[in-house]
Amino acid sequence: MRPARRALTFVMATVAAGALAIAPAPAAQGQAAQGQAAQGQAAQGQAAQGQALDWVALGDSYTAGLIKAAGQEFETPRDGCGRTDQSYPQVALRELGPLVKLTNVSCGGATIADVVTEKQKPNGRHAPPVSRDPDHPFAAVPAQIEAVSPATDVVTVGIGGNSLGFGEILRTCVQRGLANGGRGTPCKDHYAGRIHTRLQEVRGEYDRMLTRIHLDAPHAEVIAVGYPYLIPTDTTKCVYASIVGFATVTRGDLNWLRTDALEPLNQMIREQAARHNDHYVDLYESSRGHSICEKAGGANWAEGIYDTTLRPALVHPNAKGHRNAAAKVAAAILASRT
Repeated sequence: MRPARRALTFVMATVAAGALAIAPAPAAQGQAAQGQAAQGQAAQGQAAQGQALDWVALGDSYTAGLIKAAGQEFETPRDGCGRTDQSYPQVALRELGPLVKLTNVSCGGATIADVVTEKQKPNGRHAPPVSRDPDHPFAAVPAQIEAVSPATDVVTVGIGGNSLGFGEILRTCVQRGLANGGRGTPCKDHYAGRIHTRLQEVRGEYDRMLTRIHLDAPHAEVIAVGYPYLIPTDTTKCVYASIVGFATVTRGDLNWLRTDALEPLNQMIREQAARHNDHYVDLYESSRGHSICEKAGGANWAEGIYDTTLRPALVHPNAKGHRNAAAKVAAAILASRT
């Protein structure tokens, strides 16, 4: 099968299955590790005094991990949510040690409604014809908010991409980019101003979600986690029809996705966090220079339609991206108690 057609087949299959959900440079990583180690020692001292924090992690696949490039699933029996051992909640848990007690209910494919009100039917890694999950179908899981209680000390939440419809938008961009031969902005032209309308709807949902979290966990520190830098400012770094990139999305549409979808989504999350006096974790700036298209020397902290070993990935952070997120989230948790 030709690369472009293969990429299109995968995107359509995986998005239909609802698989989506969206670290510093080496020197900076070393500095961050030293700082994190010092914070971790202080945290362990606090934990020794019986002050372990009850932490609940909510979110979509950008929190859960889901893809194989973000580690291995570690829970048995599997519930289909795809939580992996290299996802940022699990990495941060290992960094923070006895300071925290983690309940991780994040789930691949989750929307804001799945966090607050709806039971979700997870798909695991089931995306035929490309990938079949032997445990599919999975039973419905409760709304994630059910894990939150008045005893909760910290809630982290990374959500919004699926409510915006990122998977459907990506599929449309792939299809229209292929039909247009890689030219122009066919996806932008198709959606026109509808993305702005969707963002406003997601803003309202996100606002109501934070209100509900504070209602259910009135004493908790709430930490809203944004999305990472996926698309480079210089889209000439992205190879058209690359299955380890964005497949047949045109460069013009990649620019549009970055400036009209991803960046406004992060800005909305930041603003809603501020409105509720919550902490915002910015993953975008800290992962700049590590987009899906910047693969030289393994610089990419997220994978394209497939990862570099040709495993399905559908535009998700890899283990490096989750390590960066874990450092930022752990620092926010520590800061919440100082």
